[in-house]
Amino acid sequence: MGLLEQSRDRERVITPIVGLVPTGRLDVEQVTLSVSEGPEVVSFDDIRPSLTLRVTRDFKFNKLINHQNRDTPMRHTLLTVLILVAINASAFAADKAKIVFISGKPSHGPMAHEHRAGNTILSDALNESGLDLEAVVVPHYGYPEDKSVLEDAATVVIFCTGHRGHLLNQHLDEFDALMKKGTGVVMIHWATEAEKGKPGEKFLEWMGGFCDLDWSVNPHWAPHFTNLPVHPITNGVREFSVNDEWYYHMRFVKDMQGVTPILSDLPLPETLRRPDGARSGNPAVRKAVANGEKQHVAWAYERPAGGRGFGFTGAHNHKSWQNESFRKVVLNAILWTANVDVPKDGCPSPAVSDDRLKENVDDKGRRNKK
Repeated sequence: MGLLEQSRDRERVITPIVGLVPTGRLDVEQVTLSVSEGPEVVSFDDIRPSLTLRVTRDFKFNKLINHQNRDTPMRHTLLTVLILVAINASAFAADKAKIVFISGKPSHGPMAHEHRAGNTILSDALNESGLDLEAVVVPHYGYPEDKSVLEDAATVVIFCTGHRGHLLNQHLDEFDALMKKGTGVVMIHWATEAEKGKPGEKFLEWMGGFCDLDWSVNPHWAPHFTNLPVHPITNGVREFSVNDEWYYHMRFVKDMQGVTPILSDLPLPETLRRPDGARSGNPAVRKAVANGEKQHVAWAYERPAGGRGFGFTGAHNHKSWQNESFRKVVLNAILWTANVDVPKDGCPSPAVSDDRLKENVDDKGRRNKK
């Protein structure tokens, strides 16, 4: 017996007649089983049942049985196929890279620090990318109540309030154990800001740098990202500029060992026009800018013992996600920290319309009605 194959756009419909085992990647959620009748289905005697698999990726089958005993009841054949497919589908699902998104509670006004909405834009893009991964957004604010969701994560993306309000403060040890297993981490905007002491020390271990009060600053400005480094995170990223609250003058590991700056620019003096303060200015940052030292607002980090981290200080403004290169840098970084090969042209993602931008934003009461 053979196979009846039909191509339907990107979807291939394959009708096995006897026991066949799939080899390759199978998206279990896309599998549907059905029994159909019709002249287009290869028949067995006078019965025309079929098992139909719908798959979204290239899929190959190895034939296990080259012929069928005509006296064998058809239900046995179907049962054999079902069992083989179920066993192999389960095995292939385990190979997908799992990416977990954690969102912090609302902290600012409408269309600013939209933790959940920003995470959803990123997770949807990843799930629609056609890459071998599964992106999951924790359904509630804060650290996962069901901590098992993190056990098999390839990387964890955190977008939340920072410093004393950071959602990791009460979970440093258990998250550190996850990092020591080689799990990746991506921290977005305020999530990069840690308290001095143990939190800051752990952030250095996990992602090579952090936003440090009385050292780092948080002005709104429009850096120009040119001369991008050759790195998987910059695949498909074009030079761009987005006006956002880009923190800079990060606290990095000694000698930047293991750190690769991804987005950098020399801030204009106007970014330090405010008087010195915890986040507004200090002698060290003023000296660095005056000396013409470019400031790194996004960076990649490879831990000495294994595992990858990425810090990204933009995304105060929710509308920044509409810029394709801004979005692609973060998507590529998520793939890289998850040890997923970044496509040559970067992670694909659909354009973010004004309507899409408003989806999943936090309910901020009266402020959202202004």
